Amino acid sequence: MPMAVGVIETLGFPAVLAAADAMVKSAAVTLVYYGQAESARLLVAVRGQVAEVKTAVDAGILAGEQAHGGKVITHYIVPNPPENVETILPIHFTAKSEPFRI
Repeated sequence: MPMAVGVIETLGFPAVLAAADAMVKSAAVTLVYYGQAESARLLVAVRGQVAEVKTAVDAGILAGEQAHGGKVITHYIVPNPPENVETILPIHFTAKSEPFRI
């Protein structure tokens, strides 16, 4: 079953925390990556069915923008990443994320 990946990049930690929280609470998705892009820019990525990822990213954008001082820089959804992308980039399910996989 193909799994989409959705990524949100924010400016500041409160915005990425709010986005991640909203994403996993609003749809059947699994948080698979969190990291720093550069400076104060942070990334959060989720995996799940395409419709679920779309719902989660929409909720994450709204929550990130509503966080005090929060700003969503950019976001993107990849409906069915090819295996070579999934192998190289940190968007796959890991031992840490597997217990929370939906």
